[in-house]
Amino acid sequence: MRKDRAAKAPETGNKQNRISEGTSITGEIKSEGDFRIDGSLEGKIKSTGKVVIGKSGVLKGTLICKEADLEGTVDGTITIDGLLNLRASAVVKGEVATGKLSVE
Repeated sequence: MRKDRAAKAPETGNKQNRISEGTSITGEIKSEGDFRIDGSLEGKIKSTGKVVIGKSGVLKGTLICKEADLEGTVDGTITIDGLLNLRASAVVKGEVATGKLSVE
């Protein structure tokens, strides 16, 4: 009996990466999946998915992604293709370019 196995492409859309509280990273991050930052990132993050910056999250640098949900602090440049959702606790310093904006 012969079984045909179709080659599966990796499903990157449902993967989530995380920088936990207490973690600090300096550099550039590129991701095809979603990303959550509860720690600190100094540098650049580029994602084809959604980026969430939690209440304790801090980004100093550049954020480029499809969608973003901000509860923490961003100091730098934000470029969002779709929806940027700013929660009441969000602090944003710098330039913002987005397709849609939602402010709590």
